[in-house]
Amino acid sequence: MLFLYTQVLEEPFGQLEGVIRARTSRRLPVVMTTSEVKRVLAHLTGDYWMIAMMLYGSGLRLMEALRMRVKDIDLERRELTVRQGKGDKDRVTMIAESAVRRLQAHLAYVRDLHQRDLDDGFGRVELPNALAKKYPQAPAEWGWQWVFPQSKRWRNPKTGREGRHHIHESSVQDAVKGAVVRSGLTKRVTTHTFRHSFATHLLAAGYDIRTVQELLGHTDVRTTQIYTHVLNKGGRCVRSPLDELMPGDLPE
Repeated sequence: MLFLYTQVLEEPFGQLEGVIRARTSRRLPVVMTTSEVKRVLAHLTGDYWMIAMMLYGSGLRLMEALRMRVKDIDLERRELTVRQGKGDKDRVTMIAESAVRRLQAHLAYVRDLHQRDLDDGFGRVELPNALAKKYPQAPAEWGWQWVFPQSKRWRNPKTGREGRHHIHESSVQDAVKGAVVRSGLTKRVTTHTFRHSFATHLLAAGYDIRTVQELLGHTDVRTTQIYTHVLNKGGRCVRSPLDELMPGDLPE
């Protein structure tokens, strides 16, 4: 009713007595330790390992990683431009120094794959916002190719053209789920947990919360502040009074 009056009818709703507005439940994010991140990554291979490394190393959402184009990566500046992130916003985040060499090797493989597609008469990708009409040759250009293309080409039934889409999110989610099980973790770890861990570990390392906010693309810093709950020691870094007792005061 409130939405109807304020957003549709654009009229004042008036005063309504005795009604309490519903509140959205707030849940603390699941965060892995650095050793747990290593354990999960150790059970991933190939593109799935590379994608998880980008999620944790750059603080990306899963679809932000899968929709990356080659032109969005600047290895010289160690920067990654996220296009049309949550809220249809662009932002710039980091590329981990330790990921550069592996990312170079991965891009070299993808470029060879793209060249083979071109040699076969294909090698075109879909472009956003009807850019293909404005730039007809752009879909075949190297810079517009997906960083994580599917292994098999798809065929457009209307035009007969073949191309590659990016890896489907469900396959990455299944791979991470399997890696978590094999690593023996009992936490409910998903692909988004890598992003939570990225933010928490940066704050724990002493980086300014505003910097972390920009890397994550949060509009409000209060969204970023939720990651402070696991910094350093837990329990908001408060020492329990039980720890002040002498060893002999507690039964074995």
